[in-house]
Amino acid sequence: MPQPRSVIIGTGSCIPSLEVPNQAFADHTFFEDHGRPYPAGDTARIVAKFQEITDIAERRYAPADLVASDLAFEAGKQALAAAGIDPETLDYLIVAHNFGDVRAGSRSPDQVPTLAARVKARLRIANPFCVAYDLPFGCPGWLQAVIQADYFLRSGEAKRALVIGAETLSRVSDPCDRDSLIYADGAGAVVLEAQDHAEPVGILAHAVRSDTLDHSDLLHMGPSFDPAAEGRDLFIKMKGRKLYEYAIATVPGLVRRSLEKAGLTLADVDKVLIHQANGKMDEAILKRLFRLYGIAEIPAGVMPMTVSWLGNSSVATVPTLLDLVVKGKLEGQTLSRGDVVVFASVGAGMHINSVVYRWT
Repeated sequence: MPQPRSVIIGTGSCIPSLEVPNQAFADHTFFEDHGRPYPAGDTARIVAKFQEITDIAERRYAPADLVASDLAFEAGKQALAAAGIDPETLDYLIVAHNFGDVRAGSRSPDQVPTLAARVKARLRIANPFCVAYDLPFGCPGWLQAVIQADYFLRSGEAKRALVIGAETLSRVSDPCDRDSLIYADGAGAVVLEAQDHAEPVGILAHAVRSDTLDHSDLLHMGPSFDPAAEGRDLFIKMKGRKLYEYAIATVPGLVRRSLEKAGLTLADVDKVLIHQANGKMDEAILKRLFRLYGIAEIPAGVMPMTVSWLGNSSVATVPTLLDLVVKGKLEGQTLSRGDVVVFASVGAGMHINSVVYRWT
C-alpha cells in the first residue's frame, strides 16, 4: 500500500567567495582563556597544530555586504530551481541558524523578523499559507528542521517544504581565541516533497538526543579572551577537548539507534554525511561507529568531507555537503537510486541527531 514519504527533490548551497587560508592568521595575537597572551612567535606553531588536529586548511567568510539571510536566500533559490517547482506551492519554509543576521563589524544578532520571513519575502512568495519560521538548535539545527518537515509531510498536513541552514560564524568568533580558526560562513538547502511510494524511500527513520544536564556549557557565549577588549560583546566559546570526547562517545550510538529504527544495519549504508566540525573528530566518530558493528575495514569514500577547505559553518555544513555530492562537485562522490545515506550532526545543547534516508 503506497504511503506518504518525505523525498528530497532539490538541493542548493551558497559557498561564500572569500577564501581565508590559515596563513591569514599568521599575525594574530592569541590569548589563553584566562587572558594571558601566548608568547610572541607562537602563532605559527598554533596555526600548524590547529590544522594537524582539525584538517582545516582554509575556510570561507561572507563578504561584508552579505548577511546570513542573503546566503540562505541564494541556497534556497538554487534548491527551488533544482526541484523545478513553483515556490508558491511551498507549505513550509524553515531556516535553521543560531545568530540571525549579524552585520560586518557588529556582534549584534538581528532576528526580527525571522530569517525565514526575510527569505520568503526575497523569494517573492505571496502564498500566506506558506509558513515561515526559524529553528535555533545549535549545529544540528538544519537536520532537526528536516525532521520537523518530515512530520508535517507524512501527516498529510503539508506537501512541500524548503529547509535551509545558514550561518555567519566568522562574525561571532573571538579573533583572540584559537578556536576562531574553526568557524566559517555558508548556507545549504533542500526541498522536501511528500510522495506516495509503496517501497520505503526518502526519510526512513531518525533519532535525536539532548544532553543538557552536564553538557550544555560545552558551547556557550562568553567575553573575548583579550582582557583589553572594549565593550560587552559576547563571542562563541567551546570546551574543545570535552566536546570532542562527548561527540566520540555519543554520536555513533545515536546513528546506530536511527539505523535500528529503519530496520537496517551499517552494512546497508552507502554514505555517511556528518556535520563538518573537525576532520579528525569525524574520522574518530566513523571508526567507532564501524567498531560498534564489528566491521574492521571502512569502505573508501563512505564519508565525503569538505571541512578542510570550507571550515565549520554550523547548520550549513551538512546541506552544503549534500548539494556538492548531488551535483557532482566532489571528486569520486555520487549518489544513485537506492543508496542509503545517514545524515548526522552534533552541536550546542548538546544536541545530536541522525536521519536515515534512501535515495530516489
